[in-house]
Amino acid sequence: MALRDRVNDDIKLAMKAREADRLGTLRLLAAAMKQREVDERITLDDVGVIAVVEKMIKQRRESIAQYEQAARQELADKEKGEIAVLEAYLPAQLSEAEIDAIVAEAVASTGAKSAADMGKVMGIVKPALAGRADMGKVSARVRAKLAG
Repeated sequence: MALRDRVNDDIKLAMKAREADRLGTLRLLAAAMKQREVDERITLDDVGVIAVVEKMIKQRRESIAQYEQAARQELADKEKGEIAVLEAYLPAQLSEAEIDAIVAEAVASTGAKSAADMGKVMGIVKPALAGRADMGKVSARVRAKLAG
């Protein structure tokens, strides 16, 4: 089943189960997917849906940091709940060791020596890890690997 269809089916299930919070998050996801389809005049495949989900999760993580800084824990908890719903649509996350192996392989294959070569390494790493790792953390690992 396509990821797009799974989201639509889950919306129907959340309606029937009267899960208001889950339903709200799924509707936001469906709206974001539809917006991207309209803007780009395409029909999203699974990779496109994953990109939308990742963007939404990133936005929520940024919101959580701001809410916690402003001592608004109830809003931060709401965002954390939305992240939990959205993460169900991402592929299985890679372990730290698997990420390190992919980064090391990319550094070796590009012959990267310094931080100036980070773009080359990320160009190889990003497609390999898309949807399966937090790219912010991966970027930090690449930077550390090139610095040390």
